[in-house]
Amino acid sequence: MKTNWFDKKVLVLGLSKSGISAAKYLNKHGADVYITESRAREDKDNENINELEALGIKIEMGGHSEEFLNDSYIAITSPGIPPQSEIMQKLKDKNIQVISEIELAYSQTSKPFIAITGSNGKTTTTALTAHILSEEFKAYPCGNYGVPPCDLLDGDVEIFVCECSSFQLEYSEAFQPQISVWTNFTPDHINWHGNMENYFNAKAKIFKSPTAPAFSVLNAKDEKLREFSKECGGTVFMFDEEMGENCCYVKNDAIFFKRNGKEEHIIDLKDCPLIGEHNYQNVECSVIVAKLEGISNEHIKNAIMSFKVPEHRLEKFAQKDGIVFYNDSKATNPEASLVAIRSFIDQDVVLIAGGRDKNTDLKEFDEACKKHIKTVILIGEAADRFEENLRADGFENIIREDSMQNAIDKSISLNPNVVLLSPACASFDMFSGYEERGKVFKEYVLSRL
Repeated sequence: MKTNWFDKKVLVLGLSKSGISAAKYLNKHGADVYITESRAREDKDNENINELEALGIKIEMGGHSEEFLNDSYIAITSPGIPPQSEIMQKLKDKNIQVISEIELAYSQTSKPFIAITGSNGKTTTTALTAHILSEEFKAYPCGNYGVPPCDLLDGDVEIFVCECSSFQLEYSEAFQPQISVWTNFTPDHINWHGNMENYFNAKAKIFKSPTAPAFSVLNAKDEKLREFSKECGGTVFMFDEEMGENCCYVKNDAIFFKRNGKEEHIIDLKDCPLIGEHNYQNVECSVIVAKLEGISNEHIKNAIMSFKVPEHRLEKFAQKDGIVFYNDSKATNPEASLVAIRSFIDQDVVLIAGGRDKNTDLKEFDEACKKHIKTVILIGEAADRFEENLRADGFENIIREDSMQNAIDKSISLNPNVVLLSPACASFDMFSGYEERGKVFKEYVLSRL
């Protein structure tokens, strides 16, 4: 049920994309909006701040004053602010409720949400799901991918297809999707959540009472999620294994869907533009959601075939002289790189890896390189540890370079079948984020072709 925001003081934490979206929506609907941001003002903020202040929204940068916090009806937080932060403790002491921008959007509409979470694969799944559903519905990707859902509230939307990070779900106590999807679960964001249990529980809350969905969709190959499926609300569908009466899986080089025990052929793998087992899992998730929303098999197949992979996610973007180039810059941890590495079988693959180390275990990464990669080129701060671990585990064909450009030059000179950027690390030692890293990779490759 929509809140009457007129004359209510609402605090927005962070001058982020989602914070700005929430502030504009609330201001439009009568709230007295205050944005508080801990970092100092920069030149890049001027355009946003000028626009917001022209609307009557108050903004402070460089700290959180008592004036902004006091007497707030509610606080809407940007996803990057951890629960243990000083500002969260202050709001708790003042008994001010804190919610995510996703929960705010959910509370303001009666239209259904499809929530997609997971450690890896959620962006591709969100994009593909929205693409398929748009065959018959006004369905839009939003949340951690696409636009903030508050941007869509006053538009003509029938279904919100929402990528949900654990950060956003941490502050979403009443968010109840129609369908909740969990792609996989691997260690990540432990510093932010405090421990693995908190990280898991943040994601788990959209699958269990009191906010249980009508349908829960989970990865059958993930042992933790397979066990957790027994606790999930609604009708449970498993993917990537023919398991029970409700599932989606690969069999005979095709994807099949089963509901109440009835099997249906959806698409042959040769017709699917996404490659690799992890991408087939993403497709299976999207197929389940599409079937639950009543999309025909023909429309599902056609939509999958016309889908373009989101940028920086095992993105095939160039090919010349027998070398195919893939940009997987979004792979910011070894688990994400594993799924890309394992997508290539019996090919001469050069892997460019490295960046800012997350200090996660490299054993599986090393074993996958031994099986699927001919040459590893290492860059960035993590190069020493990665080389040490690779050599200790028996992988010797390692080259060190001091820049992305030099790594690309060396890769091309080796004349492989595939050049794969899948760093297994964060990007902040050399780039502003994985997007810039992927952009630099693509632009330099294209300049060489």
